[in-house]
Amino acid sequence: MEEEEILDYVLVPMGLLVMSLYHSWLLFTIRRHPRRTVIGINAESRRQWVQAIMANPLSNGVLAVQTIRNNIMASTLLATTAITLSSLISVFVSSTSNSGNIASKLVYGNKSPLLSSVKYFTILLCFLVAFLCNVQSIRYYAHVSFLVTVPTSKGKKDCIEYVTRNLNRGSIFWSLGLRAFYVSFPLFLWIFGPIPMFVCCCIMSFVLYFLDTTTSFMQQLHAHSFRDQMPSVNDVVDSPQA
Repeated sequence: MEEEEILDYVLVPMGLLVMSLYHSWLLFTIRRHPRRTVIGINAESRRQWVQAIMANPLSNGVLAVQTIRNNIMASTLLATTAITLSSLISVFVSSTSNSGNIASKLVYGNKSPLLSSVKYFTILLCFLVAFLCNVQSIRYYAHVSFLVTVPTSKGKKDCIEYVTRNLNRGSIFWSLGLRAFYVSFPLFLWIFGPIPMFVCCCIMSFVLYFLDTTTSFMQQLHAHSFRDQMPSVNDVVDSPQA
């Protein structure tokens, strides 16, 4: 029994350390070398998209509003899912009293009631963070839906940068909310023991590495397709259509 309890104090911190080290590396790469990550390339793509939309908002206004509406619907779906799962977990923890005896047969690790409460609380916290991040994402997207259709004129470079900044913030909050769902998966497996949780942390970090990073081919394709075809900020603000 003592060996089983030690696993929770060894494997769980190691699994969380693996996830923390990966996300620390990802944050450092986004700050220093954004084009090596999908997040950085998507942020630059959104900047180019805002410049193209605001160059002629009368013709592109409907397209812009529909695109942002799709993002709002995606954030709404994740927010609804997160708050629903949070409610179900709260009801399950508060109403279930005998399920611990049944679930304990499937768990290899510390089966103390206090640790079980910690497990459910961490999962609940992940879903609450996901809900708050997606609500903030909806807030920014709704704000951008008004700003992106404002006609730009000469000397309004700051306006384009402001719209781009708000659009990227909405996307960042959406990514954080989705990342909270990812983190909740190994925490859910922690209910069945520290070994599945540790294995899931390692596998998820490995999978997220390929989802978050880009190849050199994608970087070159992005550079040639957007820089050569999209107008620059100066061209947008000086355009006669604006």
